[in-house]
Amino acid sequence: MMESLPIDTSHPAVRDYLALIRLQVLTPLSLLINIATVMVCSLVLNPSLCQYLSRLAPTVCLIAQCPAKISELYPASIAPNPKMIAVYIIAVYVGQVGYCVLLVLARKPETKKALVKGVGLPLVLANWVMAGWAIAWVLQAFLVSTVLLGILLVLLIYANLVLLVYHPPTHSRPFDIALIHAPMRAFLLWPLMVQFPYSLFITLGFTWSPGEQQHYARHQWAGFGIMLGVNLLGLAVVALRRDIVWCVAASWMCASVWSRSPKPFPVFLTVVVFTVVHPLALVVSALWRQLRGRRRGRIALPPDEDGEAQRDQNRGPREVDVDALWG
Repeated sequence: MMESLPIDTSHPAVRDYLALIRLQVLTPLSLLINIATVMVCSLVLNPSLCQYLSRLAPTVCLIAQCPAKISELYPASIAPNPKMIAVYIIAVYVGQVGYCVLLVLARKPETKKALVKGVGLPLVLANWVMAGWAIAWVLQAFLVSTVLLGILLVLLIYANLVLLVYHPPTHSRPFDIALIHAPMRAFLLWPLMVQFPYSLFITLGFTWSPGEQQHYARHQWAGFGIMLGVNLLGLAVVALRRDIVWCVAASWMCASVWSRSPKPFPVFLTVVVFTVVHPLALVVSALWRQLRGRRRGRIALPPDEDGEAQRDQNRGPREVDVDALWG
């Protein structure tokens, strides 16, 4: 089929154009499936809706096991606040909608390269994987959920690294920063900082029974290690790259953890401290860069003519090799 077209499909420019066309179709479709699946699964997790469905179709609630909330059935030391996570996911979806608009309206060659070769299919696959994760999460297949979140992490880390190395953000293209880099970075931090560790904790049994809050300190040091590790990584990124998106997202993730109680003291103290430290590190890093820029930006005055003449006299007359000059 492609060989019969009156164009050279082996040409790099033609291939990039066809890849962009594919992304313009596949990316909105995958996002729509992601949103629809998560919304349906969220409705299944609604207790009042589940009671209503149990009267109409008992099989539906039997399949979904009619959980009130996963975080209530499986409390853990790093369990986040579901409402704050929901707000964050909505923000990620809004960013991806902007990304899809940019896919259609992009005109600059650099922007098109970032869309095709920087993000490309990993975002499409990530949306499909997240849809599959939502189904596994509702069915309480936590091993499958953890595996899918691991795949999601690999896809998003790869896409963000390619963007950072080969298509770095620049102030000359602000829409690229707002609609490409920011949504991809925000999408990455949700499984990295909260969802993958929490799903792993449930899979490993690092939880306590819902009615036994006196056991909330179980596995507190494992939770402390996880929260400390991911936040130290985030702190390094914020301080070295002055990443505003990472700073805001990491602080929000930390707030989602400490806002859900009860929490062991080591975990609570860690996330509260980093909620403040991330913005503080961003401000300090920005001020440090500004001070260094002022020091390097001092203008050196040109030497005066008298000093230049004196240096010429000190050098002495230049000798010319006449034979070398005239051959």
